[in-house]
Amino acid sequence: MKNTRTIGVLTSGGDAPGMNACIRAVTRAAINEGWTVQGIYRGYEGLMDGEIRELTTESVSNMIQRGGTFLKTARSKDFMTEEGRQKAYENLVKFGINALIVIGGNGSLAGAEALAAEHDIPVIGLPGTIDNDLYGTDVTIGYDTALNTIVECVDKIRDTATSHNRIFFVEVMGRDAGFLAQNSAIAAGAEAAIIPEDKTDIDQLSTFIGRGIRKSKNSSIVLVSEKDGGAMHYAERMRKEYPQYDVRVSI
Repeated sequence: MKNTRTIGVLTSGGDAPGMNACIRAVTRAAINEGWTVQGIYRGYEGLMDGEIRELTTESVSNMIQRGGTFLKTARSKDFMTEEGRQKAYENLVKFGINALIVIGGNGSLAGAEALAAEHDIPVIGLPGTIDNDLYGTDVTIGYDTALNTIVECVDKIRDTATSHNRIFFVEVMGRDAGFLAQNSAIAAGAEAAIIPEDKTDIDQLSTFIGRGIRKSKNSSIVLVSEKDGGAMHYAERMRKEYPQYDVRVSI
């Protein structure tokens, strides 16, 4: 990044806890090096529309503890076209931005890669997604917070499940990756986790839950990744198998 004096930063795709802290860190570190930082609002949509304003040390104050992203975010179909990326690049040039930092998930970073390949501008991708599904990254921005939030919720659901002899299917994020479902199930002591990486045998799951019921287990909780059939599907099957139990879904 030699001779770079103005950098742009944007958040794209789904928001994740820690994005504001990341924007703050990028801004203050860059200003400390004598660079100017331009905040790009509404992700790639805002980049194409020129929604760009300078960030200062003061403008990122009191952001570190806030959730979401104060730069806003959006999903952009237009940016997936060469014409859209050309328009985005023209705005980078217009605002004197010499390098771009993109905070987002796999789709956002794929867009960043395409922009860098087509135009002569350094682009840095920072992994920001609660799904934790970016290759080569141990823990993405937002994953740990999301995991802890799920565990807290499951602890409270367990209280009700135990009080009423209920089976709960708790659906969590993770379209193509089961990190949240699997690890929150382990941390919360759930009975099972249904994840996209492993084909779920509904009969086997039913037998497993039934074994606990026969041992007088008074509650069961199953974590379900959002894409793997959906919690409603599994709950419906369990209602038929065990009508004596109150089967609920929490999403």
